[in-house]
Amino acid sequence: MELGRPLVKLPIGFDAQALEAEVRALPKSAWVPHPTGFVGNEAVRLITPGGRPTDDLYGEMGPTEQLLACPYIMEVMAAIGSVWGRSRLMGLGAGADVPPHIDSHYYWRTHWRIHIPVITNPAVTFKCGGESVHMKAGECWVFDSFRAHTVRNAGTEQRIHLVLDTVGGGRLRELIEAGERGGASEEFVKPGTFATGGLAYAHVAFLAEHAVPHPLIGPVLKRLDDFASDWAAVWAQYEADEAGWPDYVRLQEALKRDLSTIGGGSVQLKNRLSFYLVLDHMVLLNLFGDASAVEAKAAGETKRRLAS
Repeated sequence: MELGRPLVKLPIGFDAQALEAEVRALPKSAWVPHPTGFVGNEAVRLITPGGRPTDDLYGEMGPTEQLLACPYIMEVMAAIGSVWGRSRLMGLGAGADVPPHIDSHYYWRTHWRIHIPVITNPAVTFKCGGESVHMKAGECWVFDSFRAHTVRNAGTEQRIHLVLDTVGGGRLRELIEAGERGGASEEFVKPGTFATGGLAYAHVAFLAEHAVPHPLIGPVLKRLDDFASDWAAVWAQYEADEAGWPDYVRLQEALKRDLSTIGGGSVQLKNRLSFYLVLDHMVLLNLFGDASAVEAKAAGETKRRLAS
């Protein structure tokens, strides 16, 4: 999507050391060759269609096991609060580059790309539309992908960026406008600041913006807001640990029961799709990286509790 300037630094920053610790803790097997085949380029898939090991651009997006192992990265995403598309960690080896190119695929007419450097060095340069910058670790940038852009790592160590694709929503437009104006004080997001339940809620906010006025939309959104808060509370206790899976499943099942009780099946979006249908596709089906494993664990816990 186009910007008024080739490169815009957003007035929000993140803890580079916390990000680096999570990235370095990932196994080597998490890294895969970049789909372009550019020499020295590799990636860790964080959000993909269904959370599967794929580089596809389209489908119902979900977190991969690698993202679920990185709670601060999820906080970063919650802090920005957008609706997320395909997202990755992208590594660029020492002496490697991304050749000059322009993103002309339809995907880029509807998506922004956010860059947050995690591991970098002063010899890494990002050029776009005739401008050149070094993005420092922990900074947050967007760029106009419809202008020619290239990246060069002239340093002696690998560069790693958190690269997030989004259709917008949440705070992103506000952050971009503030970045384009300049002069805004920068917000620093420390670990533990944002509940990661906000990742799901970003989708809910997106649906709320597109809902047709209806007397039941208020109660439905209130229940979803409570669900996001409850989910964040369980996450604070267990994160992705299997011990918390039964609690996550119980929250999901209670939400479905309550939404059924409220009604709301007649609530529609402006594109005439059912609010509940899209909520299911966009949020509920993507809450777990491996839904069958989570549900099996929860079912086993329920049987054990009833037998005791």
